[in-house]
Amino acid sequence: MPVAASAASPADLRDGQSDSLSGLVLVSTPIGNLGDVTERARTTLQLCDLVLCEDTRRTGMLLSALGIRARTEALHDHNEDVRIPEILDRLRRGQTVGLVSDAGTPLVSDPGYRLVRAVIESRIAVTAVPGPNAAVTALTLSGLPPLPFMFLGFPPPKKAARRAMFSGLRAAERAGLDATLIWHEAPHRLLETLTDLRDIFGNRSSAVARELTKRFETVERGRLDKLSACFERQAPKGELTVVLGPPEDKDPENLDERLRDALASQTVKDAAAMVSTATGLPKRLVYSRALELMNEVSKTSEW
Repeated sequence: MPVAASAASPADLRDGQSDSLSGLVLVSTPIGNLGDVTERARTTLQLCDLVLCEDTRRTGMLLSALGIRARTEALHDHNEDVRIPEILDRLRRGQTVGLVSDAGTPLVSDPGYRLVRAVIESRIAVTAVPGPNAAVTALTLSGLPPLPFMFLGFPPPKKAARRAMFSGLRAAERAGLDATLIWHEAPHRLLETLTDLRDIFGNRSSAVARELTKRFETVERGRLDKLSACFERQAPKGELTVVLGPPEDKDPENLDERLRDALASQTVKDAAAMVSTATGLPKRLVYSRALELMNEVSKTSEW
């Protein structure tokens, strides 16, 4: 049964601002539970002259459930560039254009970034109606440190590229990165991804959130080997988010200490090359850190 539309006025959308709505509006939609749609999101979608979406059928069902009649058109990776001039023209004529993804917050692992950049560069108003986000929801339920965190979208589907990505992040950790890492993943690739994470990051604390906000929501928590065993027994289904805890062995390579010792007798270039070889860290990353340490020494000596 359709949900009754709100009687809220446009002035309710943005307290203290004008009661007219124009420009591009990024509207967050539920990630599974229809009850999570906000009053502001519902009212905004009612006021839009056009709603851009990844899948008009899926968004059409959402709007119908909310009792909203709105014109919808597709905007996805394959047509975004072609559609931008026409959308900008609409916006310049004072129309209100909404942008939604299939679920959650627009642009986060979804199309729309190029459009938003074009709107900003054209000095046209752009605003957002915040709401559900699967990555942040999974993070808060994981039991892992919430700050800082990095959301990295989907890992590469091919094993070599995926392991290369993970290795780069592990190298960054050795150079000082200390954050909880978050990915979305497809069910048929989850076990491979958990194995690659364990091989490269070690058997670290982690969590896998499934079907968030839906009837069969589950969050499995534990070390990577435990999670792998769990999903080997029962094949994963639905939409998944993987959360990996921060390093438990802080800077095992002692990068700064190695660099300071090397810089005492060598040039920045030579010191970086030697430490890169010894630690296995990327040369560019080590060289950048060596420059930072040299600058710190220079500033100290100036005093």
